Amino acid sequence: MPTPDIAVHANPDVLAAAVAARLVTKLVDLQAAGTTPKIVLTGGGTGIAVLQQLRASVARDAVDWGKVEFYWGDERFVAPDDPERNDKQAREALLDHVPVDEAKVFPMGADTGTGPAGAEAAAEAYAEVLRRSARPEDHGPVPSFDVLMLGMGGEGHTASVFPHSPAVYETERTVVAVHGCPKPPPTRVSLTLPAIRRAAEVWIMTTGDEKAAAVAMALGGAGEVAIPVAGAQGRRRTRWLLDRAAAAKLPRHLVPRIG
Repeated sequence: MPTPDIAVHANPDVLAAAVAARLVTKLVDLQAAGTTPKIVLTGGGTGIAVLQQLRASVARDAVDWGKVEFYWGDERFVAPDDPERNDKQAREALLDHVPVDEAKVFPMGADTGTGPAGAEAAAEAYAEVLRRSARPEDHGPVPSFDVLMLGMGGEGHTASVFPHSPAVYETERTVVAVHGCPKPPPTRVSLTLPAIRRAAEVWIMTTGDEKAAAVAMALGGAGEVAIPVAGAQGRRRTRWLLDRAAAAKLPRHLVPRIG
């Protein structure tokens, strides 16, 4: 895998604005080349802040939103209208405010009364969505996502792949149900690390000093079983997009100029 790119910004607000600008540029460039971009969204404070910044940007209108495909890296397995759902938050932050094509928006399944057991079916259904969306040139059961955005927890989890969990050992399935998560809600649906690694570019966005140790471990060569985010790598590029606090424990030679 290519050496990760690291960008450090002064604070979370600057980071969110900078990532939003990167994403607009990427979408415009892909569409100018005749590609329908395939983008994987993430939840969490930083992921939603990026979408809010994008909504507020005048540059958003440079994108043909009806020709962008949207997927999710993970989802909280709760009721469809639960405010904690990543897709609900993404819609409120951006998707409800731009002219997307709903046929190109692919949320993960919700709990419609089945309880935790229903997460298994939701995972299988999303894996089928990915299989149908993959093209022959993708050479596998997952689309070659153009940009897959991720957050990171303080203990090093990404998407809903937690340290030493069954999901982190998965090598065959592309989407799994995750039970007993150490942070609520306990049941989720998530892409696996092998599916994440099918993306052309992976963007890992995180802020705060409580993330600094895990950032340093992931970039210092820690294994993905202990620090799952270390296994989240793009085929062409892996970007680490950090604020000053999250980058505080990186060796000096890894820290670029702060923007």
